[in-house]
Amino acid sequence: MDREQAFGQLRQAMAEYHPLSDTTWQAFSAFCQYRLIEKHELICRAGEVPNSFAFVCEGLFRVFVLDEKGHEYNKNFFQEGRFPGSMTALLRQEPSLHSIQALEDSVIIEIDFQAFRDLLYRSDDLKLFQIHYLETHWLLDKDTREVRLVQQDAAERYRAFLTEHPDLLARLPQYHIASHLGITPTQLSRIRKKS
Repeated sequence: MDREQAFGQLRQAMAEYHPLSDTTWQAFSAFCQYRLIEKHELICRAGEVPNSFAFVCEGLFRVFVLDEKGHEYNKNFFQEGRFPGSMTALLRQEPSLHSIQALEDSVIIEIDFQAFRDLLYRSDDLKLFQIHYLETHWLLDKDTREVRLVQQDAAERYRAFLTEHPDLLARLPQYHIASHLGITPTQLSRIRKKS
């Protein structure tokens, strides 16, 4: 995917939440950078203060944390059309608690966070995009996931994952899915055999 296609995809994806005027789009795209990311590369590293977030044009990313024993926990996955970033760290200008890693060779558009915030305060159409995106992915999706972790057993969480992300099943190793569900790969293997 070339730069022009990537920016076209970004504008179209944003319009699904709320369209941007040509003026806002020009200002926004001026602080965005087209990047090719290799599989396993980190676009955000735990312990570092980030200054940008991304839009995934092509590829797949995971957001993960390490516990004190070095065990990984996959907090979330971001595929095409989504915006991975360590938003709490960006907002607070503090070190990120998690890392974001490419699980495939990927194409992203990197978005300068401070420039985005500055434009957000000046552009009502960008505000509306932000509101709709946050409501969908940071409130509704997050709330559902948190309730599941407390109220559903592992088999129910796995079935929900399959229903909501059937396209990710072939793209993710089983140990990443297990980590996301809060179970071991062995437990996931048992659940899959019973399904």
